[in-house]
Amino acid sequence: MKNTIIKDTFILTMITLIAGLCLGFVYEITKEPIAQQEELAKQEAYQSVFADADSFEPVSEGDSDLQNYLVKNGFEVQTVNEVMEAKDEGENSLGYVFSITTSEGYGGDITFSMGVRDDGTLNGIEILSISETAGLGMNADTKEFKKQFQDKTVEAFTVTKTGSSADDEIDALSGATITTNAMTEGVNAGLTAFQYLKGGN
Repeated sequence: MKNTIIKDTFILTMITLIAGLCLGFVYEITKEPIAQQEELAKQEAYQSVFADADSFEPVSEGDSDLQNYLVKNGFEVQTVNEVMEAKDEGENSLGYVFSITTSEGYGGDITFSMGVRDDGTLNGIEILSISETAGLGMNADTKEFKKQFQDKTVEAFTVTKTGSSADDEIDALSGATITTNAMTEGVNAGLTAFQYLKGGN
């Protein structure tokens, strides 16, 4: 009996070890292609929110001063992951692309890109990662919802449930007010980050 237990334990240990090694091997093989796909998705999102840009150059990544500025302005659960400066063929600045993560989504974090022109006009948004409820919060990733943020020059957006009647109003997704609020506050955080780059105090 004792020998059987030892044998079974040894077999289980070997299976666990081999499985762990196999998972580690698969991870190493897939790590680089996954990173490349994620980078490609980011570049496509940047181009989507700044179609006339010829190139994107990093401005900041994980800027603590910028994050402190957001917190000071009431954006404690929104994070600016990356800021890219959009430039034309002549290397002239057109504006900025922000990668934003908000943790207020119904299904968890939502990460998206948004492009803001030098005059403060929001070109639009493109979602990079979202896991909201299908048929409800996931509708945030539809053209109909995203176009509400397109070509708008406002200081901040507000959510309405009665139909938007002004540029600064976002019509809430049916049955997904939490997602709508999360996206809207995330965009507002990006607009605040833009003001910071423009010398906001």
